[in-house]
Amino acid sequence: MGNNRKGAVMEKRKKTKRLASEQDPPAKEPDLKKQKAKGEVEEEEEEGGMNQELTAVEKRTLERKLKKERKKEQKKLMREAGIVSKKKEEIKKPSGSELALEYLTSWSENPEAWKFQKTRQTWLLLHMYDKDKVPVEYFSILLRYLEGLQGTARTVTVQKAEALVKEYDASGTEDPGLLEKRERIRNVLQLLS
Repeated sequence: MGNNRKGAVMEKRKKTKRLASEQDPPAKEPDLKKQKAKGEVEEEEEEGGMNQELTAVEKRTLERKLKKERKKEQKKLMREAGIVSKKKEEIKKPSGSELALEYLTSWSENPEAWKFQKTRQTWLLLHMYDKDKVPVEYFSILLRYLEGLQGTARTVTVQKAEALVKEYDASGTEDPGLLEKRERIRNVLQLLS
């Protein structure tokens, strides 16, 4: 009895696979709505004859396969028509520097709506001497922001600035980029000390 049951199940699986492979993909039509409607009508007609022969599990399996094929064909037609799916459209996220400078601007222009963000402050403290990352127009705002700096952040910033001044003074290089950086460091030290 076990073999007969097993054989019947295997036979039904083969039948389901055969029926799914015999299905023709829907004909290509320029209008996706028409194609979808046509695909649904064809599917209903095909299922009408199959409903009597297939179990509920087999029907669901076949329906999933057909749905997957329709979806695949629809994507193919959309690609051919030049329509880009919404999933692939990536919204450009702002960079860390953009977010930090926006944070700084918000602090100066709209203090009521401004909210402290440790990551933005940390980014600003790490990059405040680099004129490419913190342009001149933002550096004056940053200096005002640093006046309110408290606790460990203030102490560490002063220590790093002092170490950088000693390092640059010891190097004796007259690089114009270094001179601007050294000037920024001195401004920060003067403000925080």
